[in-house]
Amino acid sequence: MDTQVGGAQLLLSRASTLNLHTGNLVNRIRLRKCPASPYEELQDCIQATLNEWSTTVPTSLDKDPPSTLDVCLADATDAITPDERDELKVTVKLFLTGSDYSSIRSAVDLACVSLGVSQLDSVIIAPPQLPEGESLALQCLQPIWMELEGLVQSSKIAAIGTSDLDKLLLEQLYMWAQIKPSSNQVNLASCCVMPPDLTAFAKEYDIQLLTHNDSKELISAASFQKAIQEGTQKLEGADWELQWVLRYSVIVKSRGIIRSKGYLLQARRNNL
Repeated sequence: MDTQVGGAQLLLSRASTLNLHTGNLVNRIRLRKCPASPYEELQDCIQATLNEWSTTVPTSLDKDPPSTLDVCLADATDAITPDERDELKVTVKLFLTGSDYSSIRSAVDLACVSLGVSQLDSVIIAPPQLPEGESLALQCLQPIWMELEGLVQSSKIAAIGTSDLDKLLLEQLYMWAQIKPSSNQVNLASCCVMPPDLTAFAKEYDIQLLTHNDSKELISAASFQKAIQEGTQKLEGADWELQWVLRYSVIVKSRGIIRSKGYLLQARRNNL
């Protein structure tokens, strides 16, 4: 076995938390094939990032492996400098996979550190997928929204939005919330035309309606564990449980172009 890959496997086998940053995908030539879906893009990014990171691990480790492992490629990260911050808009969509809503703050903090900013301009939340037969209700959204409101109040986020809420649920959230949703994403794969009642409500309360093509579950547990295995030379991936995925875009305001985009994610070992 290659000693560098072996070093990477050792780090991963000893860690209890994994933070992975794909870096700026705009500049990564090897990931420029056009994925068929966000799911395929994310799976490819996890594998490619782990593969490349493995080659950078020293042959021998001079200290005990850390419990929290940060996997990123320094030359692929495109941090924002203070001089250019006002020219750029940082937008984020956060996909939750569990009920530990304190992870929302961890995700936002990690995004700010990784991108070199003190505040995200916009965060859209995608709640965790519910068990078969259950529907999203206001009581499910409330603890999530309270975490987001706290981040707005502490100036970590400027605006917060939702994803896939119908008119009734968006209205319930809007009327209950202290800090109102500024946007709501609608998946046009399941809805070819914006529902008239949702459009009317959004217009009345100045909520921006956006479209997306994300699946309800951005990546399944099995697909994530497969990506871990294939990205680490067959290291057992079943031990790792995905906590959240954050997708970001950095947009040049004056030109409306994407300067950088990428993924951050956190996973934990479920056998510790």
